[in-house]
Amino acid sequence: MRTAAFISDLLARRLPGAALDWVRTASGEIAGGADDARFAALIALASRHARRAPLAPDARERAEAERLLPGFNPERWTVQETVRVSLVLARPDLERESGARAVEEVFRYADEGELCALYRSLAHLPAPERFAWRAGEGCRTNMVTVFEANALDTPLPCAVFDDLAWRQAVIKCVFVGAPLWRLHGLDRRLSPELARMALDLADERRSAGRPVPHELWLALGREGGERGLQSLERELAGAHAPGRRAAAYGLARAGATDRLARHLASERDPLVATAMRDALSGNTAQAAFRALDTRN
Repeated sequence: MRTAAFISDLLARRLPGAALDWVRTASGEIAGGADDARFAALIALASRHARRAPLAPDARERAEAERLLPGFNPERWTVQETVRVSLVLARPDLERESGARAVEEVFRYADEGELCALYRSLAHLPAPERFAWRAGEGCRTNMVTVFEANALDTPLPCAVFDDLAWRQAVIKCVFVGAPLWRLHGLDRRLSPELARMALDLADERRSAGRPVPHELWLALGREGGERGLQSLERELAGAHAPGRRAAAYGLARAGATDRLARHLASERDPLVATAMRDALSGNTAQAAFRALDTRN
């Protein structure tokens, strides 16, 4: 658990003295062998000692998180979630079945806030592949906050999901409006079948007279073929500004820089033109879509 000390340090720099004392006492109790019922109770009690305020890690802290565990980004964590994750990581038996069973037992009775923290903790546990089923459950929830805590800014889904579960997670991001660019490993796991699903969804939205979610174009890459290129150019010809900017990146991600350059020559919208130039400069990784995300 390379990240446990780092997470504790994040809290030490943010919690007031009394709250930090409680966390350290509770962690010590858990490390000393608190039974499963007490373990669950302490996780629940965290809400009395830490607020749901943003953790707000700075650039140095985010870089350290990525160094310790590629794909780990605590940018959207709350202080309260961080406390709960630190309590989970205090268990001395997480490598054994007893620890995994205790964590699963907390999941059974957790409220929304507790679920978010528990799902955020999974990638930090020993042998996290043991929790592939649990992560799959997190992708089936109807609570968007829980889904995002489970799927985004963490390496776990990319590492443990099979192709079917992975495609379902990608498409669900689009359906619920979760920032797909935060799905770690997306660029590595694009596929013709995922592109087909994304293009079918684009066709359905257009048939219903609804705009295509702009992050859907992240799901194509070079896998969409000619159908994908035509759909991207149709988006560029439309009036949906976020979609037009995203389609510019989509064309570059598909390798169609010649087509994109021709569109740029006649583009009048300065924001779209800026996106086109940025994409043509080579900024085509999934993180490029951060600039289009109003939820940063």
